[in-house]
Amino acid sequence: MVIDGSKGVEAQTRKLFKVCVMRHIPIFTFINKMDREARDTFSLLDEIENELGIATCPVNWPIGSGKNFKGVYDRNTKKVMIFSDTQKGTREGSEDEYDIDDPSIKDVIGQENYDKLMEEIELLDGASAEFNQDEVTAGNLSPVFFGSALTNFGVETFLKHFLKMTYSPLPRRADIGEISPFSDDFSAFVFKIQANMNKAHRDRIAFMRIVSGKFTAGMEVFHVQGNKAVKLSQPQQMMAEERKMVDEAYAGDIIGIFDPGIYSIGDTITSSKEKFAFEGIPTFAPEHFARVRQVDTMKRKQFAKGISQIAQEGAIQIFQDINSGLEEIIVGVVGVLQFDVLKYRLESEYNVEIIMENLPYEYIRWIKDRSTDMDKVVGTSDMKKIQDLKGNPLLLFVHEWSIKMTLDRNKNLELLEFNKD
Repeated sequence: MVIDGSKGVEAQTRKLFKVCVMRHIPIFTFINKMDREARDTFSLLDEIENELGIATCPVNWPIGSGKNFKGVYDRNTKKVMIFSDTQKGTREGSEDEYDIDDPSIKDVIGQENYDKLMEEIELLDGASAEFNQDEVTAGNLSPVFFGSALTNFGVETFLKHFLKMTYSPLPRRADIGEISPFSDDFSAFVFKIQANMNKAHRDRIAFMRIVSGKFTAGMEVFHVQGNKAVKLSQPQQMMAEERKMVDEAYAGDIIGIFDPGIYSIGDTITSSKEKFAFEGIPTFAPEHFARVRQVDTMKRKQFAKGISQIAQEGAIQIFQDINSGLEEIIVGVVGVLQFDVLKYRLESEYNVEIIMENLPYEYIRWIKDRSTDMDKVVGTSDMKKIQDLKGNPLLLFVHEWSIKMTLDRNKNLELLEFNKD
């Protein structure tokens, strides 16, 4: 979890964190941009604990911030890491290491910074939570690190500690129970789809995390949701813009597979004779909605293809009025910038211009019982009944109080904030 040192916990962080809590995912916190003016360090920790409901344990501690950013103190090793090129404005500073008891440290960071550091160390030792690996693994305690990604300071320290605190891949829940990473049978789940990564070839990559067994290039496996055997071709791993083909991969690894359009986020791939499906990946509830239609009605096919492919990537969510087609749809996004991304990608990748009409809805809820008769659901005047592309029934609301009123008016109606498919 990356926190901006000047902004603290932001809205999108809260939403992401809800999903992490649902999945009991261990959280490692990196408070970034300490080379810029940052908020009080203790207030940042308090905000994380109060806003997100998780205890924090600082592993290192910043010495100054902004132009006065000198380095960090490592609480485990009792070492002070000094960013020696801070004043030179370089992007790749070097780290010089000193013992906290080294008398020369005062000359390096200044008497005022030294006095403040010693005072804060005393406060930390007396007030902060102690590191507990079991609590970290359970997702109840977050180790906190400070640094600057731009200048590459504190990042290596974070990675070294992360490797010590992390562990082998964990089992993943499926509809037949937990699947062990040490199982001989290969299994994986798709967590991301990316279309047009290479515009010249209009390629589409399905990223999957291997849960168990060994992957070999070109192996034949069973695609559970597609109910058919498939060959995993053109396997690759990526780092930034670099790609490399892979011949083998193991539990915990992430690989990208060429996707001819058959995979969706959450799909299960396995070589096991006993077919199973991994637990679905939660879908974020959108907070902004717009009605979208193409300008040129002759480009209906390109519009439907583009909007569907971008939705399959998870960048947007698309909904329809009940019993309507894709000529006019409702798009839901978490952040308003995703509307701009949608407009740009449809124009540049699919040659389709669109018109967007912002809608007043701010809240969406999935109906737990998918067989619910939507005609019998009694709502409020600001409620709208819609469905997703899989036909699942949903409700849109302008006001939060309308959700409670709708629940009061419909006995046994259960609404979900997150969807798992």
